[in-house]
Amino acid sequence: MPAVPSWLIDPIWDQFAALIPPIIDTHPLRCHTPRIPDRIVFDNLVQVLVFGVSYAKIADTTCSATTIRTRRDEWITAGVFRALEQLCLDAYDQIVGLDLSNVTVDGCLVKAPCGGQAAGRSPVDRGKLGTKRSLMTDGSGIPVGCVIAPANRHDSPLLRPTLETLARFDHGMGVGLPEAITVHLDAGYDSAKTRDLLTELGCTGVISTKGLPAAGRRPLGHRTDQLLAHPRLRQTPDLHRTTPTRHQRVHRLGQHDHHHPTPHPHRLDHPPLGHPTSPTTMTYPRDLYVADLATRALA
Repeated sequence: MPAVPSWLIDPIWDQFAALIPPIIDTHPLRCHTPRIPDRIVFDNLVQVLVFGVSYAKIADTTCSATTIRTRRDEWITAGVFRALEQLCLDAYDQIVGLDLSNVTVDGCLVKAPCGGQAAGRSPVDRGKLGTKRSLMTDGSGIPVGCVIAPANRHDSPLLRPTLETLARFDHGMGVGLPEAITVHLDAGYDSAKTRDLLTELGCTGVISTKGLPAAGRRPLGHRTDQLLAHPRLRQTPDLHRTTPTRHQRVHRLGQHDHHHPTPHPHRLDHPPLGHPTSPTTMTYPRDLYVADLATRALA
């Protein structure tokens, strides 16, 4: 079963194949092992992206994991993936339409166990290597820009390069980008530096205030306060256990004459049909249990 339906992946492959630069064979004798077709490597890369597995899990007799990585690096250096991304966004803009008047920028952390030039110590993963993605989406949630940085970088310094990726939609003469762009940010960007940057770029910012919940969210603890205000819960006695002193324990021992309640005679009868057969569990307070042990010891 293919990772992506053929009606979707075949047009993408046609665009991708047109972007691959021609291969120049530099082998002196031209008798080396034949080059694996690009379509096989492309299908393996799609499976890695869809299933989220390693290259070793996708590799088979037709293509090794080393070949997949090598061909991937060649295409990254040639700018094939970046050009394909732009073609897909332009096609989506013509067919459906991108809402670039309202964009949202936020960062997320991902693991990078193999390291890399952009990897750094992750503050939320015990200092392991990771990367931060500063992602920008349009009003409908379509990714339109991404910047990679080490995991220990703050979101705020990555805002400028992330917003600058909108320049690829500017075709000049006022075509491509809307006149007014509203940038939605969370409380991590709440600073004067961010507001100055938005003013410099001619954008309007909607930034959540630090210490206050984001728009559309209830305050922290709202549900807890609502439960505590319930009338039945207010009538519940104190649930905290208090440890009695030695004098109180001795005083309570003399107050109780017997400690085993006499069972009701009807409890020994067989229950009617439809009722559980297990006897009712009886619980005793801890003080009664201690008093019972003391009585038995004195007897």
